[in-house]
Amino acid sequence: MLFHVEMTVNLPSDMSPESAARLKADEKAISQRLQEQGVWRHLWRIVGHYANISIFDVESPAHLHDVLSQLPLFPYMKLEVRALCRHASSIRDDDR
Repeated sequence: MLFHVEMTVNLPSDMSPESAARLKADEKAISQRLQEQGVWRHLWRIVGHYANISIFDVESPAHLHDVLSQLPLFPYMKLEVRALCRHASSIRDDDR
């Protein structure tokens, strides 16, 4: 199942720069592993915001929840999730 996920991160203003850097490094490592596994198919930055739009390819909504909730920045994220399905006019064979 494909999902469009918009993630907006809001770190606390009193978080130490060291803690923020550690969280960001851990997040990067996990996101890259998920991309290599094909779970996190696309990752796009939203210009001018600490936010992204991502496409996830997971087995179920519960699987997506498990993936998102394991992210180190999850406690600081506002998430908007939309389920996607293949458009009849798409010419892409890998759209599911």
